[in-house]
Amino acid sequence: MTTAPVRRLGVVTQYALLAGPLLSMLDSSIVNVAIAPISVQLHAGLATVQWVSSGYLLALGTGLALTSTLARRFGTLRVYSTGVIAFTLASLLCAMAPTSETLIAARVLQGLSGATLVPLAMGMLMGSSGSSRRISPLAGMLLFLGPALGPSLGGLLIGAFGWRSIFLINVPVGILAAFAMRSIPKELAPAANPDARFDVLGTLLLAPGLFGVLFGLDRGASVGWSRADVWIPVILGAALLAAYGLHLRRTDHPALDLRILKDRDAALSFVLCAAASVAAWSIVFLLPVFLQAVQGHTAVATGLALLPQGILTGLGTVLGQRASDRLGVRLVVLGGFVVLVVASLGLLAVDATTPLWITALVLAARSAAIGLVVTPLLTLINLRLSQEEQADANTAFNVVQRIAGSLGIGLIANLFTTRSLSVGPISALHEVAVIVAMLAGAAAIVSLFLPRRPLGRLGDAP
Repeated sequence: MTTAPVRRLGVVTQYALLAGPLLSMLDSSIVNVAIAPISVQLHAGLATVQWVSSGYLLALGTGLALTSTLARRFGTLRVYSTGVIAFTLASLLCAMAPTSETLIAARVLQGLSGATLVPLAMGMLMGSSGSSRRISPLAGMLLFLGPALGPSLGGLLIGAFGWRSIFLINVPVGILAAFAMRSIPKELAPAANPDARFDVLGTLLLAPGLFGVLFGLDRGASVGWSRADVWIPVILGAALLAAYGLHLRRTDHPALDLRILKDRDAALSFVLCAAASVAAWSIVFLLPVFLQAVQGHTAVATGLALLPQGILTGLGTVLGQRASDRLGVRLVVLGGFVVLVVASLGLLAVDATTPLWITALVLAARSAAIGLVVTPLLTLINLRLSQEEQADANTAFNVVQRIAGSLGIGLIANLFTTRSLSVGPISALHEVAVIVAMLAGAAAIVSLFLPRRPLGRLGDAP
């Protein structure tokens, strides 16, 4: 295996590569808390305004299906830069939208451009670490906390400045990122290949398949799981994704190459990352609701209580990197899931009068565990891949993460709502905590099948 040199990235370059994922991951969930005020101010029915979220998911599925092909055809850096600029412009259009139809169109542009940002930035960040394929601690934090913190941040902004602020705040972040883009070294990104072929059939299967699954899961979290408009999109989407899996066997130029999953270690890593996404997104999405509705805290206090999670996720990412080099992938991931089990059960101590700092500590411990788990898994997925192959692997990871996270939020939110009516919100929270702990425990058992050797030695494995 050829050893690539480690490239130290400056602050400006890191900002350029992290701003895109931050914008994309936050905006995947931040708008959910704005549906009601948007409906009132734009004089549109909730059924129409719901497409502010659904249109984004439709475009996101299409964008994810196209990301790898676009990166191969036009070059990773060019596609990423275009995505950041287009997302920033779309955010400005969302903030200025005079009608619901205009807002929906701008959100579609957001989804198309935002889909490219996470996988391509991840590939370039890992490319800077040479053959070690290390993930940035900040990137790890954004990947798992961005979507979950979106509703809390959205609530703060809407309460203080109105719903347009959740889009307007993206503009200065995106403009600075666009200027910072010039500092990204070209060698971090695979060059363009004008001869790369476009997989028309694969895209026609993958894009609506992703939309159906994401739309159904998002809808299920809002209205429950017994309705036909929830199950039909999920079933049809899953069928299209299954058809895409069959299509993979018959093409040499797939829209998204998932053949990496033939590798046992990569497949296990994807499964465990999905479990981590469910455990992470569901609780962090649910707790802000509990803290405000049951304990009576303000949106500001709730937002402050969630901040330590970001710091601890970054710390867990750093520790996960170093520990997996010395102790091996299996031991570190197993330890991370064990900590996640214990920390999730710590929510059993939370009731209507629990001090906010105790809840913050429990959430911070969970976030540190997520960092420990995800770092070695992402590195293991990318370890033996070329830069060209990383675009597919990171896009596939982003797909798995979004689907698993949406599934976790939908199931847990529905369970909490249903059980709250019969046993009360405190007992419902405790039941959710036990279920999440059981999921983490099952993932810990699966992690026993990961390779034992340290990551540094795995890179040289035949």
